[in-house]
Amino acid sequence: MRHLTEPLGVTDLAINYYEHEPGDSFVFAYHNHEVQEEPFYVQSWTATFKTEADPVAVDEGEIIRFDREEFQRGWNRGDESVRALALGAPLEYWEQRKLRHCPECKTDTEGRLERTDDESTVVAYCK
Repeated sequence: MRHLTEPLGVTDLAINYYEHEPGDSFVFAYHNHEVQEEPFYVQSWTATFKTEADPVAVDEGEIIRFDREEFQRGWNRGDESVRALALGAPLEYWEQRKLRHCPECKTDTEGRLERTDDESTVVAYCK
């Protein structure tokens, strides 16, 4: 993932570029943004997004938009690398709810994410 907002000098739009190997996720949790809408443009192969309704496959050259407060999480469920751009407007995130699947609770639940000391891993803790 590359953050492009600051390098491009953009002030009102978040821009992130992703290259994901099979099995990789765009973010660490099923989440939403309180005030930000977020379109994803898939440049190569297919990305699959978990949504509140059903999973949605977005093919190369297609775009999907998530509205404010709409939960989503994108994955590369295929066999080839996925390249995509995520655009978020406005730039401010405000509140962001993050849900992760908890094997003990057997449901998606809120928790906290922490990086290990060497920053190589993110660990999820269920509340």
